[in-house]
Amino acid sequence: MKINKLYLVLFLLALVAPTVLYPVFLMKVLCFALFACAFNLLLGFVGLLSFGHAAFLGTGGYVTGAMMLHTGMGPELSILAGTVAAGLLGAVYGKLAVKREGIYFAMVTLALAQLAFFFYLQSPFTGGEDGLQGVPRGSLLGMIDLSDNMNMYYFVLAIFIFGFWLIHRTIHSPFGQILKAIRENEPRAVSLGYNVNDYKWVVFIISSALAGLAGSTKTLVFQLASLTDVHWHMSGEVVLMTLLGGMGTIFGPVVGAGVVVTIQNYLSGGELGNYIHIIMGLIFIVCVLAFRSGIVGEFQKMMKKNFG
Repeated sequence: MKINKLYLVLFLLALVAPTVLYPVFLMKVLCFALFACAFNLLLGFVGLLSFGHAAFLGTGGYVTGAMMLHTGMGPELSILAGTVAAGLLGAVYGKLAVKREGIYFAMVTLALAQLAFFFYLQSPFTGGEDGLQGVPRGSLLGMIDLSDNMNMYYFVLAIFIFGFWLIHRTIHSPFGQILKAIRENEPRAVSLGYNVNDYKWVVFIISSALAGLAGSTKTLVFQLASLTDVHWHMSGEVVLMTLLGGMGTIFGPVVGAGVVVTIQNYLSGGELGNYIHIIMGLIFIVCVLAFRSGIVGEFQKMMKKNFG
């Protein structure tokens, strides 16, 4: 009951947020929050550290941008196309990566993501280093003009809620319980008869598709798809967001994404803009050393200690 009330309060706050804060900033937070939640599904609940998730974020963005620019397809089908493309890429990459464990899994995902980066760099349909610029937002269902920031915000909010709900249901399903069992003790899961590689592969596809959904939405928000979204730096940022907010928690990635995007947004234009990467690195160090459970994780520990 308490959790349901919390969800209701957060939903109401999200509805009124654009009347207080800049809608484009809020949309950026929601896009990265969905990206971080998708990554956390893999790392926090299965224990698989991917260093190549930017490939799926960028794939969703490029496919959606190309569809909107060159086919005249609406935003709904363009986002669906980007999500499916990211999921298919995740199916191929995941099939190769889940055969490895630990640091080898991380390195395989990084190497595969670099292949995607150079493919998008050389491909004519991506615009190379210039990216896809001037991507139209279009009209939702042919009726709602998404060029209006308020309309676009509520569309992005709906997408985020759908993605968050899907992750929540996955985690709390019997499938999710098996994923947690694999994370806690993989040899025991194998001894119980589960084909752990198949479970890892399926969750890798789900995580990749949701990352693509975040990238597709982000492209419409900023009307731009660029190499930044495919670069390995982006894969590092989503790791930071997840660890900062709280790996293995539901709301942790959302909080982590909010903190990181806020820092980037408000410091990049000032005197500290040249040192933004140093600041982010220091935050990462402090997070790992001082509160390894992240913001939400430490808060949950404090609440459990004080209130039982």
